[in-house]
Amino acid sequence: MRTIFLLLVSNVFMTFAWYGHLRHTNVPLWKVVLISWGIAFFEYCFMVPANRYGYTDGFNGFQLKMVQEVVTLTVFCVFAVLYLKEPLRWNYLVSFGLLLGAVYFMFRK
Repeated sequence: MRTIFLLLVSNVFMTFAWYGHLRHTNVPLWKVVLISWGIAFFEYCFMVPANRYGYTDGFNGFQLKMVQEVVTLTVFCVFAVLYLKEPLRWNYLVSFGLLLGAVYFMFRK
């Protein structure tokens, strides 16, 4: 569970680092890059331990990556709707459901 929590926190930082500037297109790109690097530092502070703990707790590398992708999309969906004010369309939900199916098969023995 700690792996999922750390991945969640990491992805909140990552999402703001990568996409938070989209509402501020008047800020020069070089400033956005520097600010994003600063935010991404905190992402790494959570992502690296998440992967280490997950690996030592029994996830393999493929499973860690797949779980990380689901967490990333979940965080991004909330971010896009609440922060970017973008609609969550049906085809996005279908795509997300297919990814969840991939996770299901990833964890089958």
